Formats: sequence, structure tokens, C-alpha cells
Amino acid sequence: MKVEWKGGMAFEGVGSNGKILLMDAHADHGGNDLGVSPVEALLASAAACSAMDVISILQKKKQVVTKYWIEVSGVRNPPGEFPRPFQSITIKHFVEGENLDEVAVARSVQLSDEKYCTVVSTLRAAPEVTSNYEIL
Repeated sequence: MKVEWKGGMAFEGVGSNGKILLMDAHADHGGNDLGVSPVEALLASAAACSAMDVISILQKKKQVVTKYWIEVSGVRNPPGEFPRPFQSITIKHFVEGENLDEVAVARSVQLSDEKYCTVVSTLRAAPEVTSNYEIL
């Protein structure tokens, strides 16, 4: 993923498939609200990763899902205290469908949470992060 500055506090991420993710700071942090904040993108990544697993597993279990969404939230240190890493993240799944099997839904969420979702497992693992730079 390449992330390029677009002026102000806006940054454009371009994936390997050429698709764009626009991120920007909220107005009260010097941005123009042109996209989601990087923190929101992090939460959305965890939710989307889990959701893709869950929907895939439910489809394999022949569950008929008619509506599905996730609400994700996190608890961080108060504004002004730095750093502000997440102390906890909650991913809540809402599933609607025809005669859904509660055991199948619970197992799908569990498998995503404990086995398949790379984003969630990475957050749990607290990987080493290295930063470097090059002046051109």
C-alpha cells in the first residue's frame, strides 16, 4: 500500500489493485473531513476483515443472510494524553436472515475472531513496528 499526501491533512492510500482509500483529519484537528480518519480506518479494517470471514462462513453453512453489519468501537486514552493506543476494541455483529441458526452465527464469529481475521490477530499480537525515512 502506498499512501501519498494530498495537501492539508489529507492522504490517499492506493492498494495493489489500484483502489483508493482517502483519509483526512477531522476539522478540529486541522483537516477538511475529506475521508475517514486513520483511526477510523483502523477500526473499519478490523470490522471489514471480520465481516468478510463471517459472511463467507455463514454462506458455506447455507445460512440465508438478508442484512448484516458491524458496529466497532474502541477505548483510548483521553484527548491530550499521548500516545493514545486503543486499550480495547469491541466488534459487534448484527445479523438478520431467514431461520438463522444461532450456533452457526456464534461459531462463524468465533472462527473469524480466533482463527481467520488477519487484522484482529495482528492487533492482538502487537507486532514490532519499524519506521525509517529517505530524503529525495
